[in-house]
Amino acid sequence: MNQHVPVLDGDRLAKRNALVLAGAQALGGANPAIIVSLGGIVGAQLVADKAFATVPVSLLQLGIATGVIPAAMVMRRLGRRSGYLIGALIGAAGASLAAGGVALQLFWLFCLGTFVCGLYGSFVQSYRFAAADTASDGFKPRAISWVMIGGLAAGIIGPQSVYWTRDLTPSAPFAASFLAQGLLALLAIGIVSQLRAPPVATARSGGGRPLGEIMRQPKFIASVIASLVAYGLMSFVMTAAPMAMVACGHSVGDAALGIQWHVLAMFGPSFFTGRLIARFGKGTITSIGLVLTALAAVVGLTGLSVGHFWLALILLGLGWNFGFIGATALVTDCYRPEERVKVQAANDFLVFGSVAIASFSAGGLLSHGGWDSVNWLVFPPVAIALAMVAWQRLQRPAAA
Repeated sequence: MNQHVPVLDGDRLAKRNALVLAGAQALGGANPAIIVSLGGIVGAQLVADKAFATVPVSLLQLGIATGVIPAAMVMRRLGRRSGYLIGALIGAAGASLAAGGVALQLFWLFCLGTFVCGLYGSFVQSYRFAAADTASDGFKPRAISWVMIGGLAAGIIGPQSVYWTRDLTPSAPFAASFLAQGLLALLAIGIVSQLRAPPVATARSGGGRPLGEIMRQPKFIASVIASLVAYGLMSFVMTAAPMAMVACGHSVGDAALGIQWHVLAMFGPSFFTGRLIARFGKGTITSIGLVLTALAAVVGLTGLSVGHFWLALILLGLGWNFGFIGATALVTDCYRPEERVKVQAANDFLVFGSVAIASFSAGGLLSHGGWDSVNWLVFPPVAIALAMVAWQRLQRPAAA
């Protein structure tokens, strides 16, 4: 009977921490939403060659990829709460640099700011894992879902911040939006300071098989390719969409609202995606996500109205949710418990590295080939990923 007391106490703490982290996610998750909404638009104003306009957004993704492992090391040494406080300060500094780049018309300074904001994003990425630290096995899925509610709020707070602040500094358009981004990071400090997280466990060194051996598994290769395609294409199209909307004569406000609907579609289904995976299987849900991504490109090719852009971005968000979460679940079949830390780190590095590459290429392709070329390029990677997932499913009987 006494065995149940620690679980109840732990879940009370887990519920408290999950609520704290949901609030932090609502503010920290607005960080990439603001940069994605404005990065390409501001970049086009600051650089002569429009092919480089999306570099600031790409550097955000590169910052996330670069910061994943250092952020984990900081939190392992200092604890999650101290790490998140440091991350929020980094976020405020990055937003200030970005605002300074806009005000001074310095493209390199603006790019530096978005890269530093990406480092902040690498801390925010782990909020969902921190929510499970103090939770019992039965409450862990709910704890993660609560943090996802913060992601939904971030999808509103970020674009709305752009909408209400974009004209506050007429001499430096959009500089106030990045100052608002920095203010959100500072507000997050007050929230994450309430976190009561246990010390981050130190992973055993040398546990399990060598990483190279794990990564050579056909199952791992197929799973990671699906994950790369789902996340990479989402970033590729999402980065280009705001610039394409403005180029088609739509307002910055319409572009920001499009990103808002996109982010809501990314996080909204998370409450039931796990149940769908349990019922229909990881491969099926991953494949549905990839098909939705291709369908978004079809919509993008059929018209240039605000409605077409918004519907394409919504389908893109849904495709990311099913495709990326399903592919991530597939990856978990590839490692043993003692190999979890290093395989997850390798997976995240590959994913966010590919996202950065996709973002870098989006601006050049949009500048030289137009919005249609961005959408046409979606289909080959989706076809390859679908083939790999199908091949993986055929391998299961043999593997068993």
